[in-house]
Amino acid sequence: MLALCLISSSSVLAANSARRPNLVLILADDLGWGDLRCYHPDSKIPTPNLDRLAAEGMRFTDAHSPSSVCTPTRYALMTGRYTWRTRLKSGVLWGYSPPLIEPDRLTLPALLKQQGYVTACVGKWHLGLGWPTREAASFGDQSQPIGDLSLIDYSRPFTAGPLTAGFDYFFGIPASLDMDPYLFIENDRTAVPPTDRTAGSKHQRQGGNGFWRAGPAPPGFTPQIVLPTLTEKAETFLRRQSARRPFFLYFPLTAPHDPWVPTAGFRGRSEAGDYGDFVAQVDDVVRRILRVLDEQKLTKTTLVIVTSDNGAHWPPGDLEKWGHRANGPWRGQKADLWEGGHRVPLLVRWPGKVKAGTASGALVGLNDIFATVADLVKVRFPADAGEDSESLLPVLLGRKKTVRDTLVHHSSRGAFAIRQGDWKLCLGLGSQGFSEPAQPKPEPWGPQGQLYNLRADPQEQRDVWHDHPEIVARLTALLEEYRAAGRSAHRSKSRP
Repeated sequence: MLALCLISSSSVLAANSARRPNLVLILADDLGWGDLRCYHPDSKIPTPNLDRLAAEGMRFTDAHSPSSVCTPTRYALMTGRYTWRTRLKSGVLWGYSPPLIEPDRLTLPALLKQQGYVTACVGKWHLGLGWPTREAASFGDQSQPIGDLSLIDYSRPFTAGPLTAGFDYFFGIPASLDMDPYLFIENDRTAVPPTDRTAGSKHQRQGGNGFWRAGPAPPGFTPQIVLPTLTEKAETFLRRQSARRPFFLYFPLTAPHDPWVPTAGFRGRSEAGDYGDFVAQVDDVVRRILRVLDEQKLTKTTLVIVTSDNGAHWPPGDLEKWGHRANGPWRGQKADLWEGGHRVPLLVRWPGKVKAGTASGALVGLNDIFATVADLVKVRFPADAGEDSESLLPVLLGRKKTVRDTLVHHSSRGAFAIRQGDWKLCLGLGSQGFSEPAQPKPEPWGPQGQLYNLRADPQEQRDVWHDHPEIVARLTALLEEYRAAGRSAHRSKSRP
């Protein structure tokens, strides 16, 4: 009887696992919509592996990062919640910043872990850490830490980070590749203490080999080793998985964010300089991940998502120099409220479930991945989780063309925009980010913000604020409603 029960239990567990796909989420850093040839055929960068993924799955053409810079997008991915609801109202965290994810908040990896998934994060964290210190200390969210960094004890475990956010395993770096401290973290400890120091560098666009700030680093640590090391760690994790237990790999890359440091084998691969060559290396990282899934016979049971945390950092000077439109036809770049700041590539492959070679024009926010995954594994989550997330599963399965018509955008300077259907309202003038003019002052008689009809004017060239005061009033009121309510998702009332 005992043997029969054990066999029966094993069969049930195997059946449950078979119904739940493995998940691989690759988040590129500053990859532009127009870098991929499957989006922009005139791209000067070869992206055969990303193009293959598009051919084998679904390509979203109207997908958006929740913010046009990186930390806010990562928070929204992990929580299904807009980051402007947290303490971070503009900008990004820095290398020594404390954790942004609240201790009691349900995260995507925690949700999956509850369902029996093995969860791993390999790559750029950039959501703050509980740095171990010899006595009480806090370093703040500023680019220049406000505390005494000599209090950090690199031999002790972090008090908060990826493991406390729901991951079983972590290997990666604290923040962006141009932010100190420069070191690898494995699980909850520094892999090698930063007993050395890098002097920093000149900015790449001024003739250097990349840009990174001065700061502590272990001996021999250079930006060039990071992406290859992370890729090897991700491959190792995948090779250790089996068909018996589902897994979730979150793989946030450090590229093609600056410093643009392609390794020797990728130099000259593109016609867009070091940036383009670094994008080509990102494409090869995707090849390596897909290859391991094939080798381990996990391809058919794994849902793969590839996207970017915001638009490319590609000012007019780069466009003029290389003739490459990193953000495709969209106006602006990383950090901006304009489309180039937050319209991102989004590719999804799930063999046998998502129809190959399809394109979707559905309005999508990366904050929707949280609810999509919950729907995928048939899990209900409480009302105080995923407050801004809608499930895209009906779109992926071809049951619906869209699941939302409204989305909120946020710029690096903390400015808001709201999209509903064809209309996009920006509260403020200019890009509100990196592009010029960034924050022009409105004239008393002029428009106080920007209103565009993206169907008629996808490049956002004609501000029709004065022509449609009723739409300005309606969208302004809707944004205020979302902010006051603390949520914007309109999920089924069947959820608790």
